[in-house]
Amino acid sequence: MTPVTTLLDAISGIGREPRSGGYARPVFSTAERDLRAWFVAEAEARGLDVEVDRNGILWAWWGMPGPGAVVTGSHLDSVPGGGAFDGPLGIAAALAAVDVLRSRRVTPAKPLAIAVFPEEEGSRFGVACLGSRLLTGALSPDAARRLTDRDGDTLADVFAAGGIDPAGIGPDPEALARIGVFVELHVEQGRGLIDLDRPFAVAESILGHGRFRVSVRGEGNHAGTTLMADRRDPLVAAAGMVGRIAELAGAVDDARATVGRFEPVPGGTNVIASSVDFWIDARHPDDAVTRRLVADIDRMCVELAAARGCEAVLVEESWSPTVGFDPSLARRLGSALGDAPHLRTGAGHDAGILSSAVPTGMLFVRNPSGISHSPEEHVVDADADASATALADVLQDLLS
Repeated sequence: MTPVTTLLDAISGIGREPRSGGYARPVFSTAERDLRAWFVAEAEARGLDVEVDRNGILWAWWGMPGPGAVVTGSHLDSVPGGGAFDGPLGIAAALAAVDVLRSRRVTPAKPLAIAVFPEEEGSRFGVACLGSRLLTGALSPDAARRLTDRDGDTLADVFAAGGIDPAGIGPDPEALARIGVFVELHVEQGRGLIDLDRPFAVAESILGHGRFRVSVRGEGNHAGTTLMADRRDPLVAAAGMVGRIAELAGAVDDARATVGRFEPVPGGTNVIASSVDFWIDARHPDDAVTRRLVADIDRMCVELAAARGCEAVLVEESWSPTVGFDPSLARRLGSALGDAPHLRTGAGHDAGILSSAVPTGMLFVRNPSGISHSPEEHVVDADADASATALADVLQDLLS
């Protein structure tokens, strides 16, 4: 077996950001395309047949593609300044798990595939789990083609440059029909396994969450000639909104609301901004509570904008309802891992999107830092390598 750590070491320099120490691997960037090429080479070296579907999803098959396939996989893209394990650990563990199964002389009774989903993080086009949303029909092709990145490039243009015909993206019932079960292995993005002192866990559920853009419009003007009383400054208004968002979320038990992206226009030092866009990530185990929180945030933004002579509009960019994973599959996964504990997570995953169409489950691997979406994200070598054996145990059970 090629150790998982060896596989991850081979890609550790791809997309590394000198400033943050983390990774920037947006979909179809040079870094992400290099990672896709790495995966194809590793899969083909194992005798797997690789194909790219209409939505840019990579599939590496052991056996002929067909109904009832056991599928595992994850993603290779990252958030800005992300860690080394979020996504790639699941892909490396899947490749290494094939090595383990071969060393055990397993002959799969069903097809086995490793899938690599594009734009899971939504860091380029703002829609998380975009590949799996297109596959399942959770995102319309027309809406997807119109999405733009920070440079103004549309998804249609970016996919075309990556070799994917944008006219063909969208629901793929034939591809879905091949999946009998999907299992995603992922680094844990919190402290559950630290507190339990266990290396692996089975996912129980994913918190519902959404992404929302707030656009604040004011009046651009000169920083030196415009008196404070005469200003309609959207940046000042937006800054007040960010603080209030934290207060509103903090008043709701188990809610989370985050502003992680804030863009004034034009962004000059001696210029009063004409507009500001910022993005909110809102989550809660109860979808109705999340919706009420966002409605409260919307009203607050409108009021604070008006007090500064500005206007504010909140727009939903994506929404993922709370997901409860297939209970019987979760029990089977836990049993295959020696009664592994079950955990809920606040992080979204492709497995959550796929759960609306096929039986899905997830395995979490201990993260001793308890930190994710950051260079501090970590998995010790022993747990990383053991994750391949754990995944192989699960896959072998499902393939029988």
